[in-house]
Amino acid sequence: MPEPAEAALHDRYARAMDGVATSVAVVTTDGPAGRFGQTVRTVAGVTDEPPTLLACLDGRGPLAEAIAGNGAFRVNHLAVGHDRVSDAFAEQRSDGARHDGFACGDWAEDAPSGPELRDALASFECRVVGTHDVGTHVVVIGEVRDVSSTPGGEPLLSLERVYRRVEELPLSVFPDFPPAHPPYERTRNAR
Repeated sequence: MPEPAEAALHDRYARAMDGVATSVAVVTTDGPAGRFGQTVRTVAGVTDEPPTLLACLDGRGPLAEAIAGNGAFRVNHLAVGHDRVSDAFAEQRSDGARHDGFACGDWAEDAPSGPELRDALASFECRVVGTHDVGTHVVVIGEVRDVSSTPGGEPLLSLERVYRRVEELPLSVFPDFPPAHPPYERTRNAR
């Protein structure tokens, strides 16, 4: 059982992280080690030379082990309207097994590296180049081998454990401090 100070830090950390908006994605894999998928909130670009990204996976489920065995994975960034897809890959049954999330959504099941959500905001096919165990999670680093995207899509976000959408904001104004105006203000919201 954690010490009271440790438990308090954990609670503050969890509340703070819930207050940070993140894009919602489903990471999938398929190959000799099996076909699995999992909803994740932490996916980030690492570098564009070569194109590389990372995904943080719950290490207690079967996905991380399957990705290690398959040597490949796919990140499917979800769009508004994919909330049920996210839920399907996040739910666990009372026996600990995951529901078959692939029954929800239009999946290209023969896509390289893992099933691809056909109308995903963006889908990245990756080859595993590294993994790192951190507490209950596994950070998987993948070199991107292919990318597809759906033009005009709107990202599905998670904030305070509720799905959200993006809202464009007007430029901020700092009348008492004119030098704080961003130098890119003429192009920031240009389309």
